[in-house]
Amino acid sequence: MKLRLSKGILSLIIILSIITQTGCAVKRKGETVSPRKAMKQVGYFGRPDFKDSLDKFPLLEAIKRNYDYLGRLPPERMISYGEREYTVTQVIESFQLFEKILTEAKDEAELKKLVTENFDIFESTGNDRQKNVLFTGYYEPIMKGSLKKDSKYRYPIYSLPDDLVKVDLGKFNQSLAGRSIVARIANNKISPYHTRGEIDKGVQLSGKGFEMAWLEDRLDLFFLHIQGSGIIETDSGKILNVNYAGNNGKDYKSIGRLLINNGDVPKEEMSMKAIREYLNKHPEKMDEVLNHNESYVFFRQVEKGPIGSIGVPLTPKRSIATDTKIFPKGSLAYIETEIPITDKDGNIENWEAFSAFVVDQDTGGAIKGAGRVDIFFGSGDKAGHTAGSMNRNGKLYYLIKKDAEKR
Repeated sequence: MKLRLSKGILSLIIILSIITQTGCAVKRKGETVSPRKAMKQVGYFGRPDFKDSLDKFPLLEAIKRNYDYLGRLPPERMISYGEREYTVTQVIESFQLFEKILTEAKDEAELKKLVTENFDIFESTGNDRQKNVLFTGYYEPIMKGSLKKDSKYRYPIYSLPDDLVKVDLGKFNQSLAGRSIVARIANNKISPYHTRGEIDKGVQLSGKGFEMAWLEDRLDLFFLHIQGSGIIETDSGKILNVNYAGNNGKDYKSIGRLLINNGDVPKEEMSMKAIREYLNKHPEKMDEVLNHNESYVFFRQVEKGPIGSIGVPLTPKRSIATDTKIFPKGSLAYIETEIPITDKDGNIENWEAFSAFVVDQDTGGAIKGAGRVDIFFGSGDKAGHTAGSMNRNGKLYYLIKKDAEKR
């Protein structure tokens, strides 16, 4: 084993040397702007109305959870807000001041006044000249499953395999800081990790002890990968809370976009429900469509979920996922968009204006660049209907307490 590992590491060093010398560094797909250009401070006329569509108590809970993350960071660590930087201590103080304002403001007008007076506001530069941001949604599905494979439950949920390694390239060369590769060590060689298609064939991981549970529906498993967490109600009565543990290092590719481009589903009708309906009607295309997204997600069991990328539980409609390479993790934000109102079958009845203070607590494979936000909508089918249909432009702002002399 020592000899095999040393040869693998030697192969890795050779690969890194080639990457560094040729300039063929790993591309961060979808990242079109630097953190400094991801958002700009707005003046008086660029400020939003700061209307909040929701009850304030879940927001206070989300902030309370967020302190757990911020408390793990060095107090003097710098966090970028566009072209400006603030310490972790300043971010914590911003939340403390906001909590005070939120609980003491008598009405919406006073809340807006106090927030405007006490906070600097930064707006995402978005996708276009109007600074539009595309908002989508995600949720925690609740699924039936089994701890044992049988004729009914055939599709495995895998834990993180022991042959998968994630390498921080910045530790080998500073020019590669923030970049990483996922690989596997086998037969004395470093190789890319298996694709979705290879894993789904069942020969790569099957029977090696990584199965956590089995699901009945292949599409349920696929969408569990997309959501990154779920609740598995097993036939034995045991409840498993599973949460994202890692992936195979492949770029996320949208199967919804594939179906639109192929003319299989009209763009205006695209939703998670539409994808399910199409593939259930065309099972012969299941492999082709699902394997288009080579990214494969592995899970871990948690006591209570879902857990965001910063390691704290998510709060419905108060937690968002963004590109953490360019936006400040664990920060206070404000969003404006529309959310779908659906019936019990998931059909959209209308769209409703939505604005809320939120906390940036998660990220995702499809959430790249300054123009993407994912809103966490909660657990179960109702949340799934909303999340699966969510696809609207809007605005994204970040808030940080002003320096004392500016207030």
